[in-house]
Amino acid sequence: MSKRIFFICGSMNQTTQMHQISKHLSDYEQSFSPFYCHGFDEILRRLGLIEFTIAGNRMVERCRTYLKDHGLNIDYHGKKGPYDLVVTCTDVYLQKNIRDHRIVLVQEGIIDPDSLLFHLVHRFRFLPRWMADTGMTGLSDAYRAFCVASEGYRDFFIQRGARPEKIVVTGIPNFDNCRQYCTNDFPYSHYVLACTTNLREVFRREDREAFIRKAVEIAGERQLIFKLHPNEYIERATREIRTHAPNALVFTTGSAEEMIANCDALVTRFSSTAFVGVALGKETFSDLDMDTLTRLMPLQNDSAALNIANVCRRVLEEQ
Repeated sequence: MSKRIFFICGSMNQTTQMHQISKHLSDYEQSFSPFYCHGFDEILRRLGLIEFTIAGNRMVERCRTYLKDHGLNIDYHGKKGPYDLVVTCTDVYLQKNIRDHRIVLVQEGIIDPDSLLFHLVHRFRFLPRWMADTGMTGLSDAYRAFCVASEGYRDFFIQRGARPEKIVVTGIPNFDNCRQYCTNDFPYSHYVLACTTNLREVFRREDREAFIRKAVEIAGERQLIFKLHPNEYIERATREIRTHAPNALVFTTGSAEEMIANCDALVTRFSSTAFVGVALGKETFSDLDMDTLTRLMPLQNDSAALNIANVCRRVLEEQ
């Protein structure tokens, strides 16, 4: 009987990464699920009170639509388990029904820096890890292997407390071949691109007016384009841009990576898009300095999904 693999998805970035990995494991039986939660968290989800998370109704439906459109077998909440292996996009929240399974964890993208919440959760382990957002990634120790973007990130996670023997440098899909985004049909070029974040939606401080004014200053006489984060409040963000950068173009959909490929300069905050800018040699302004971005940069090996799939095979064959 073929062994069974359960892929837990989340944001569109996380979902497409899981899909890419699964293509190299087609000889196994596969099921996929949008991100889900249990207990009191599930009550909050049903009441629409956690829409800012990957377990929120909007994100779940977006993921479900993607899975359906690609003909993938959906097992929401993993009710058809148990499975021989679980591949998940995050361990800051671990579902109750996978904790006794073999787990492979895949890094999604950029990881939040140290913060007060990170230090509180790290010290007081009774606090839920999700309080620190992505800052607690890799610290559950519930996985057999943790696939990370680069040697720089391996050192980063070890420094935070992850076990070195469990970390495998594979690169991460969607960020392992940034050159592919240079072939696109986005109609603009030679502009300054500002990619916003959803910091406010996850209850973190952001001075959006200052960010917009910074982008305007960097752009100067050049065209300024804003690409809004898919999880932020579009109406509010658009209104703010119209007020402080009335001549800017605003895009709410489309590929941020392709827009970065066509720009002269990228302005963002703490966002994985900064890696794309650096990989493509763009002048990049973000919350991380260039030395740190370069050190953490995901491997450009165009084989991350295959590398992660090989890790999954190894874990499946372990005694």
